[in-house]
Amino acid sequence: MPDDVAAARAAAEEESAFSHPPVDPDTTAAYGDHPDQVIDFYAPRAERGPGGPAPLVVVLHGGAWRAPYDRRHVSPFAAFLADRGFGVALVEYRRGTEGDAALAGRWPDTFDDVAAALDALPALARQALPQTDPRRTVVTGHSAGGHLALWAAARHVLPAGAPWRLDGPPQLRGVVALAPIADFTVAEKLDVCDNAALQLLGGQELFAERQPYADPALLLPTGIATTLVQGRADLDVPQAVAEAYADAAAKAGEVVGLTLLEDVGHFPLIDPAADACAVVAEEIAQLAW
Repeated sequence: MPDDVAAARAAAEEESAFSHPPVDPDTTAAYGDHPDQVIDFYAPRAERGPGGPAPLVVVLHGGAWRAPYDRRHVSPFAAFLADRGFGVALVEYRRGTEGDAALAGRWPDTFDDVAAALDALPALARQALPQTDPRRTVVTGHSAGGHLALWAAARHVLPAGAPWRLDGPPQLRGVVALAPIADFTVAEKLDVCDNAALQLLGGQELFAERQPYADPALLLPTGIATTLVQGRADLDVPQAVAEAYADAAAKAGEVVGLTLLEDVGHFPLIDPAADACAVVAEEIAQLAW
């Protein structure tokens, strides 16, 4: 496909994904004192599965860990999942760099927040969504949020002494990572999202030092069921990034699912109007029920 045609299709996909108005949650709870340390909860709006309490889906939004992109842009996706019988917890976290919000992420704040949110979630969900079963939790995330979803499931294999390390595997049914920035070495080589992963870790001088604490491809095996969903036509986070993570998992003795969608770019995965979004919901359902 010519470059101009591919770029036009990608632009149309992004326009469609961002055309949906934000959907207000049923309730919001704080997991910390910072304004960004909140979780939006969406109650399941349909019954699905074998009955009993609904599974809980944790959604971590993307946006290259940069401050202008907050959780509101994936609230239609959260509502889409709620309409399909899931309870949904949409997590906000600190983004941008202190003094320069255009840079990607904050170290260590972004990781502090995701760890704190996941740790607080079972108690918060019992209050906000009593009709869900936190024991049937699946974490999903898109792009940079896909990275955070994979990282959240790997905290028990973080290097010793890491402040976010868990003593044992998190209580998750699985992870469904959507076009994730899943391998930082490959992402840096491909200049993914204007080298957002490099910025997240504090620049070139700190990249190698911090990578073992942040790169999902180095935190394997996790023992957590994991599926990646990736559009073959993704120009933002190319297929090679997901494939590199799947290869790293295989070398570590772990099987990771990789669902590749033809003629799909970066944004249809979170666009309720796109067929790819329904595929994502089915991948989540396979792990949740």
